[in-house]
Amino acid sequence: MVSDIHLQQFRSYTDALYEFGTGVNIIVGPNGCGKTNLLEALLVLARAGSYRVPDSELLQFTKEWLRLESHDENGETRTLKLQYKPQLQKTYSIAGKEYRHIPAAQLQPAVLFEPNHLQLLQGSPEGRRSYLDDLLEQTKPVYAKTRRDYRRVLAQRNALLKRYKVAESQDFFPWDVRLSELGAIISRARNELVASLSLPLTDLYAKISKSPTRVTIRYQSRFDSESYETNLLHTLEMTRHEDVLRGFTSYGPHREDMTVLFDDHPAALVASRGETRTTVLALKILELQKLEDATGQQPILLLDDVFSELDGARRRSLTAYLQRYQTFLTTTDADIAAKHFTDSTIIPLGDA
Repeated sequence: MVSDIHLQQFRSYTDALYEFGTGVNIIVGPNGCGKTNLLEALLVLARAGSYRVPDSELLQFTKEWLRLESHDENGETRTLKLQYKPQLQKTYSIAGKEYRHIPAAQLQPAVLFEPNHLQLLQGSPEGRRSYLDDLLEQTKPVYAKTRRDYRRVLAQRNALLKRYKVAESQDFFPWDVRLSELGAIISRARNELVASLSLPLTDLYAKISKSPTRVTIRYQSRFDSESYETNLLHTLEMTRHEDVLRGFTSYGPHREDMTVLFDDHPAALVASRGETRTTVLALKILELQKLEDATGQQPILLLDDVFSELDGARRRSLTAYLQRYQTFLTTTDADIAAKHFTDSTIIPLGDA
């Protein structure tokens, strides 16, 4: 848990210190007062990077350094220093030990909901692939390397496709083999994750929404998991001519997708905004549970504008699942949030 945070020259904060409660922390203020920036700072310290911008854009305009520091319930200090000149340098300090790159074991589990996550249902397949891959990276330590290796091999194959005018070159074969091997690992891991989420999602959505609608998720792949390597390798060889003409690789996990279904109908076509928000929030609750099981630590929960477009019944149902986690919740109306949470900590920003 995070007991406090000190922000210096970070985004809209020149120098600010906030103390937090162990339960629900309601960050309240008008639009534009820095509520989302405060959530971002918490995530940067927990996960070593922003979900919004590159490191260089975290500094206040014209400033040459920033500093973030937090303490946990045991008094352990966690610090990020970012120096922009003469070159961008990033240094972490955790319990007095310095790092250039935080080891995976030192990352703090955290789950974020922000309005752009509503595109998970209606947005591009890339967003859904990233959702699965990011969760897998946090729950399976070796997955991050597999993901990086796959991207590197894919980039090499695509470079060859642009270089060659004919598809018969034997230079493709080793890249096709490696792409098939890594692709199978990624596709199987995503398939297993989706399968582990689908049934709990059905139950959780029903409890939060009080609706009979059956919500499920499916992973969409052209190839069967058991024979994925063989089938992908064969397809890469058979479609190489078309790939040369296109200049990119047409098959593999980088082209696969996850579908959310409402009573077996694509949610992108039938779900209302309230139903979409409820589904994404249910997935975030399942994400909390996955992270806690994988790391043995209780994640912090960051909720940006979570109550918009949810009726009172759904708000009440949602809060029942959040009470046991340290939660940071932004809102322009503290009364709406506070009446759903007992013993919450109110953190006013701006003119609130």
